[in-house]
Amino acid sequence: MTSQTFRPPTADQIRRAPKVLLHDHLDGGLRPGTIIDLARETGYTSLPEHESDKLGLWFREAADSGSLERYLETFAHTCAVMQTRDALVRVAAECAEDLAEDGVVYAEVRYAPEQHLEGGLTLEEVVEAVNAGFREGERRARENGHRIRIGALLTAMRHAARALEIAELANSYRDSGVVGFDIAGAEAGFPPTRHLDAFEYLKRENNHFTIHAGEAFGLPSIWQALQWCGADRLGHGVRIIDDIDVAEDGAVTLGRLAAYVRDKRIPLELCPSSNLQTGAAPSIAEHPIGLLRKLHFRATVNTDNRLMSGTSMSREFELLVEAFDYALDDMQWFTVNAMKSAFIPFDERLAMINDVIKPGYAELKSEWLFRQTAVTSESVV
Repeated sequence: MTSQTFRPPTADQIRRAPKVLLHDHLDGGLRPGTIIDLARETGYTSLPEHESDKLGLWFREAADSGSLERYLETFAHTCAVMQTRDALVRVAAECAEDLAEDGVVYAEVRYAPEQHLEGGLTLEEVVEAVNAGFREGERRARENGHRIRIGALLTAMRHAARALEIAELANSYRDSGVVGFDIAGAEAGFPPTRHLDAFEYLKRENNHFTIHAGEAFGLPSIWQALQWCGADRLGHGVRIIDDIDVAEDGAVTLGRLAAYVRDKRIPLELCPSSNLQTGAAPSIAEHPIGLLRKLHFRATVNTDNRLMSGTSMSREFELLVEAFDYALDDMQWFTVNAMKSAFIPFDERLAMINDVIKPGYAELKSEWLFRQTAVTSESVV
């Protein structure tokens, strides 16, 4: 029996623990100060605030407002300042730095190239700028004593008609920093089956893709993403809880879709804080992740939009530790789940698990021994 049976990790341990992030939007994670700088450089004059602290607060309050119009407005501002190569390189580099500082060792960060063309860039130039930024951010992180690897996911917008084009773009850069494809945007009225040509193309090319499903819309969205489109992972997927019945005596019954998702080990890219903002759960303590972890679904922990949710991977785990009394063992379970589900080759995933993640957690778990030794020595003196 180790200390982890009784001792929740401290905030410092959570920050230092190696973490893996699969669901993070580049345009949802900018530093407020960077937005202000880029707005000044590009002549964008529509920001609601012009001081860093106030602007950060505005983004969080807008995302918490319950107003879809205000929530979507937040992305209008971030995308507006991400229309030049220099801006994209800066934002991507800072993303890598921020994640590494937070203890993230592997991340897949997604963005929609089609939303960054207003300044005259081509789709290819957008991808190359973001890739250059990620590599620069990885380099800076190493200089600061951190290690991180970032893969890009290219996202197509559900309401647009460029999914096949973006899928082909993702495939052409699959050996140059892009690890997969995604579709995002409003689920209701825009089912993933509208983009079957893109998914069929990716399957023929043996490429990876995830689909935003089961966030704002329910089980039909998840079913279509899996059984019609063939998604490797579910972006959010939190509404799978609708196919799980918990009786008054605590007995749990899984519907056929929920059983399929669990038994096939389909990864769920759960984003607790974001899910609260979109109404998927009333509180962290009532978030489906607690039950999904107990039932051994392939659950992972993610940030979604760090700026809009005022969060980080460490913050997400702090909330879960507080709500569910999780220990470092639980954090490691979520982290290994995520690394198993990443879109990089198997041998590289295995090396990350065995050479980075497990040793990192083992070191953290052993710290209590040395603290206990120190306390004992002091008491003897």
